[in-house]
Amino acid sequence: MLHPSYTDLMKVVNKDVEEGETKIVNSRYSIVMATAKRAREIIDGNMPLVPVKNGEKPLSVAIDELNQAKIKVVAQEEPKELEAKDMQEEPDILKEAVE
Repeated sequence: MLHPSYTDLMKVVNKDVEEGETKIVNSRYSIVMATAKRAREIIDGNMPLVPVKNGEKPLSVAIDELNQAKIKVVAQEEPKELEAKDMQEEPDILKEAVE
């Protein structure tokens, strides 16, 4: 397959997600970001995980890796929210300097 569709790539990434759980990838944007990040790693010197044809571009290699399930997309965790009391208190370092 020369160019897998976004939906095909999303099915590959989400194949291990059980029914009712949150999908790892649920938008084309997520697929684009994942493949772009992997392409950047290949450009920076990481070895491709699939056979590469002569002259094949890093993004095409990244898409092939994703389509063949050679790489795994991991959902990013949301940043920890600060509690209101943590935001109102001064850090210990500033308390020492003021006193």
